[in-house]
Amino acid sequence: MPIPPLAPVMIEPLVRAALLEDLGRAGDITTDAIVPPDANASTALVARQPGIVAGIDLARLAFRLIDASIVVGIERPDGSRLSPGDVIATVAGPARGILTAERVALNFLCHLSGIATATAAIVEAVRGHRARITCTRKTTPGLRAVQKHAVRVGGGANHRFGLDDAVLIKDNHIAAAGGIKSAIERVRGAVGHLVKVEVEVDTLAQLEAALAAGVDAVLLDNMTPDELRRAVAMVGGRAITEASGRITPATAPAIAAAGVDLISIGWLTHSVTALDVGLDYL
Repeated sequence: MPIPPLAPVMIEPLVRAALLEDLGRAGDITTDAIVPPDANASTALVARQPGIVAGIDLARLAFRLIDASIVVGIERPDGSRLSPGDVIATVAGPARGILTAERVALNFLCHLSGIATATAAIVEAVRGHRARITCTRKTTPGLRAVQKHAVRVGGGANHRFGLDDAVLIKDNHIAAAGGIKSAIERVRGAVGHLVKVEVEVDTLAQLEAALAAGVDAVLLDNMTPDELRRAVAMVGGRAITEASGRITPATAPAIAAAGVDLISIGWLTHSVTALDVGLDYL
């Protein structure tokens, strides 16, 4: 099922800020010196390697904010699979505007397509198991909404968006509260009835304490596949089970086979490799 695009009002501030950062105090002095003001160009955004498209709306907006007369024809929308040489979109109009917006458009498109591509690869690695792949809050400051959107485009799911939409009690919270039971009790007394509560545990003993106190989900951190299988059996469907901790496409299948509901992966957003896309003159 196609993922609906983000509303323009959500992405325009990001694209506008990126353009202003690039334009600096004097604009594109290279392009303005070389390209006549009346020159037009026909170009295309072209994939250099296989992958999944994400961020094409931000790329299109970058061109349009620089010059509203630039026409961007999207050939492969977000979620499309790419082969090297595939045209993602055509970009035609004033040459100055196209060249000035090029880098910002590609920065968004390459980065977000890299996230979608990496997500799709690890989703494929766990196919046949019930585990869903999710991202985390380990995102680039200011880009969380679009990075999490790219994860959805790649077939993954989103963890909480911020500190305010779900409770995740981690090891330092437990230390500050003096124990798992105390931490959960304090949270239950402070948040609304619709707020989900998850606890991070490192051992099966901690898991037992979390289950006894009553939680909606447990984050099973850095456990081996064997430990995860035992943890899933202990939970017995009483809570959502989530595995995390240095998970790769190579290790994900064994983790998924342990029976967890979710596999959360921070590197999908914080250190993924960009997809190689270029802008070529036609």
